[in-house]
Amino acid sequence: MLYCHSEYRAIAEYHLLLATLMVLMLFSSAISAAERKNGFDVSNALIDADEIVSGGPKKDGIPAIDQPKFVAAKHVDFLTPTERVLGLVIAGVAKAYPVKILNWHEIVNDRIRGNAFVVTYCPLCGTGVAFWSNIRGLNLKFGVSGLLYNSDVLFYDRQTESLWSQIDAKAVSGKLAGAELQQLVLSHTTWSDWLERHPYTLVLSTKTGYLRSYNINPYAGYEESRKLYFQMNHKAPKTYHPKERVLGLNASGTYKAYPFEELSKHGKSLFVDVVNQQTYTIYWDNVNQTGRIMDSDNNEVPVMQAFWFAWFGFHPETEVFQAQ
Repeated sequence: MLYCHSEYRAIAEYHLLLATLMVLMLFSSAISAAERKNGFDVSNALIDADEIVSGGPKKDGIPAIDQPKFVAAKHVDFLTPTERVLGLVIAGVAKAYPVKILNWHEIVNDRIRGNAFVVTYCPLCGTGVAFWSNIRGLNLKFGVSGLLYNSDVLFYDRQTESLWSQIDAKAVSGKLAGAELQQLVLSHTTWSDWLERHPYTLVLSTKTGYLRSYNINPYAGYEESRKLYFQMNHKAPKTYHPKERVLGLNASGTYKAYPFEELSKHGKSLFVDVVNQQTYTIYWDNVNQTGRIMDSDNNEVPVMQAFWFAWFGFHPETEVFQAQ
């Protein structure tokens, strides 16, 4: 079959159109893939979407505890005195959340006398943080996204599937992007210390509904190692071991770290410090390796116990307490 010049031109233009459409489809597919991580839409992310990385597990691959069960302190036979717990008190009710359980679940959605809150834990950053769950009129339930930002867990709310940064304490993508979390006072201490202060505490039970070896630490050796699993935006100075624990204070936008090493050297169980023109009293318990910070009205303020690399990674402008 013979084609005239105009027919050849039409055929060429047709094939060019097909090729262009294929390129556009491939480009669109690449953009779509870049805007979704682990099934989450990150197209409106407030952080660089390329810095949202998979931690390995898929969405809910690490199961949050949605229906926590508790036992009275006198019935607890699964904790040794030196094991770490996260403890809080709401409406006069004390509860403890063993870190060895949180290592496997990272999130506990809970209530005390109608007050909904979430307890979060990131084993990679050593950060245990509790927040109120009622945000913008929504009573949110949270799950583990399987994603990380700056090595820290990104959890998500099941109502809007927005992603939330634990250390930044805000939503970084989704319908609630920009919404902030209100942090609660939470103690990161030993079981013996918490029990002494709160003898009638309730304790999160190992009967979580999941088969997990809670006496085995899935991150054994990690805290002692200088190696990080994931890259950080800001590399912490080598002044301290990357996993040195610090008490992190947010004084109205001014951040200060109190490294445990410095607090131990300081040797005082109580001292006063001024941060951002605000006076704070720091209580340090060297035996149990834990601390509390009170404001000028003697109210305990929320602090964040974290590994040095993680605190610096999110707050490179941080001030650092040093023992005299």
